[in-house]
Amino acid sequence: MTEQKTQGRKQEKIGVVVSTKMRKTIVVEVERRAPHPLYKKVVARRKKFYAHDEEETARVGDTVRIVESRPLSRLKRWRLVEVIRRAALPEVEAPVEPTEELS
Repeated sequence: MTEQKTQGRKQEKIGVVVSTKMRKTIVVEVERRAPHPLYKKVVARRKKFYAHDEEETARVGDTVRIVESRPLSRLKRWRLVEVIRRAALPEVEAPVEPTEELS
């Protein structure tokens, strides 16, 4: 009879990508709502997580799902599972060329 380790479920979080400036790494901001310890008003708490994005598919503003993993670097302990919703691309206006004024 072989013993099998029972592995618990890995944590999953849903957040918004705030940075993609590193190679294969994204920064995801997760917001949770919790009551203030003294005043009991519900306030938003935010935390940033570094996640591994192997294919570099996520863009800034995307809503993504991340799951915990083994330590991949000093700060990176999460990996990207899926992009839930893409961010709308901002419309980029063509640069206006200066007109030559005659004096």
